[in-house]
Amino acid sequence: MGKEVVVIKESPGFITSRINAMIGNEAFYMLQEGIASAEDIDKALKLGLNHPMGPFELVDLVGLDTRLHILEYLHKTLGEKYRPASLLVQYVKAGRLGRKAGRGVYEYPEQQAQNEYPSVLAPGNRRH
Repeated sequence: MGKEVVVIKESPGFITSRINAMIGNEAFYMLQEGIASAEDIDKALKLGLNHPMGPFELVDLVGLDTRLHILEYLHKTLGEKYRPASLLVQYVKAGRLGRKAGRGVYEYPEQQAQNEYPSVLAPGNRRH
């Protein structure tokens, strides 16, 4: 199958989910503190760390609510360093859940329109 394995000791969370949660949470803290814009934080991680997408692009794809649930679980099981940034909590409470909602850190107007008018914009109902 061409798959490679990694070995991890029994622990809450997976390697990638724990590290991504920390990176994404720190990105929210930086945005919250006004250190840099979301666009510049994403750009810095793509250029500086060779990530295929920035932390805000990733969280918008995965869902801010999903990231918040992961952080809350890790905070509960592993401690204070996983406390979710208040800006992330605020966004989720405001319904800014990412691409699926049409708005997360970034806005996705095409998804907002689809959510507002699903029967009008459904592929079989489009007028040419």
